[in-house]
Amino acid sequence: MEHFRREVREWLSANLVGEFAALRGLGGPGREHEAFEGRLRWDRHLAAHGWTALSWPGGRTIDEQVVFHEEYARADAPARVNVVGEGLLGPTLCAFGTPEQQRRFLPKIRAVDELWCQGYSEPGAGSDLASVSTRAELVNGRWVVTGQKIWTSLAHVADWCFVLARTEPGSQRHHGLSYLLVPMDQPGVEVRPIRQLTGTSEFNEVFFDGAVTAEENVVGRPGEGWKIAMATLGFERGVAMLGHQVAFRRELDQLIAQAPDDPILQDRLTRAWLDLHVMRSHTLRTLGAEPGPEASVLKLFWSGWHKRLGELAMDVLGPASMLDGNPHQATFLFSRAETIYGGSDEVQREIIAHRVLGLPR
Repeated sequence: MEHFRREVREWLSANLVGEFAALRGLGGPGREHEAFEGRLRWDRHLAAHGWTALSWPGGRTIDEQVVFHEEYARADAPARVNVVGEGLLGPTLCAFGTPEQQRRFLPKIRAVDELWCQGYSEPGAGSDLASVSTRAELVNGRWVVTGQKIWTSLAHVADWCFVLARTEPGSQRHHGLSYLLVPMDQPGVEVRPIRQLTGTSEFNEVFFDGAVTAEENVVGRPGEGWKIAMATLGFERGVAMLGHQVAFRRELDQLIAQAPDDPILQDRLTRAWLDLHVMRSHTLRTLGAEPGPEASVLKLFWSGWHKRLGELAMDVLGPASMLDGNPHQATFLFSRAETIYGGSDEVQREIIAHRVLGLPR
C-alpha cells in the first residue's frame, strides 16, 4: 500500500503545476464558485489519467481509495466538480441501472463530460423525502415531470438531474415514487440560484413545468424510487469522507497555530482534535459495510463537528473573524447548511432512534 501511496503522491506533485497549481485549496462547500472552469479542466485531467470512478466496480480497493483521498487532501488539490455524478449517481447506476443506462451514462460521468445534480428535497418536504410531491406521468413514451426541488447543489451547471418523483397518483409516503434521470437543458426546466449567508449561490431552486425524459430513463422499476434513493444516500457517506476529514484536520491545525494561550480555548481545541480522531475511527470501521444507521451516526458526527469548529474559530480569532475574506468565517456561516443537507440532524436522530435503539415512532 505504501507503493500506491507514493504513486498517488508523486502523480499529484507532478500534475498540480502550471495552471493547476493556482487551483490548490479552491472550491468545496460554500466555495463552489471558485475557479469552476479551471477545476472542471482539472477533473477532466484526472479522468484522462485514470483517477476518477475509483469506487466503481473494477476500480480500486477500499484501502487504495482511502489512500487516494488522504493524499488528495494532503496535496491541497482543488475540490472536485463531479462529486454528485461520480460519487452518487455512478455507483447507483452500477448497482441498479440497466445495461443500456450504464453504457449511456457511466462513460460520460467517468470522463466528466456530463455533470449531474440531485433532485430530492422540496420546499414542503425538506429531508422528509417520503413527502415529495413532484409528480411524473408517462405520456406517449415519455415521463412528463411537474414540481419543484430546492437546495439543489450545482443545478446551475448540471447537464442532468436524478429526480425523485411521485409516479403513482394517490400514493403516499415512500410508496409510488420513481427515480428518474432528467436532462436539464430543455424548456420545462428553470433554475433559480439561492443567495446564501456566505454571499455565494451554489444551492438552487429547480422548477419542472412539463419537463420530459425518455421512458427508459427510470432507474429500477417505476415505484421503486424509495429503495434506489436510499441506496444513493448510502453511497454519499462512504470512503470520500476520509478525504474531508483530512481537510478538517488541516483547518483545525491552522486554527491551533493561531490560537492564543487561553486555557478554555485550548481545552476546546483539544476536544475538537480528539473528536476528529473518533470520527476517523468510526469511518474506517464502517467502510465497505452495507448502508445502514451507521451512516446516520457519521453524518451527525461530522456535520456537528464542523459546525462547532466554525464557532470555535470565531472565538479564537476574535474581532478579526468578522473581516470579509476570512476562510474561517465562511466555515462558520456555511457549516449551518451541513447540518441540513444530506439528511438533517433531526432525521438522522430519528433513524438512529428507530433502527438502532428500537424506540417507538
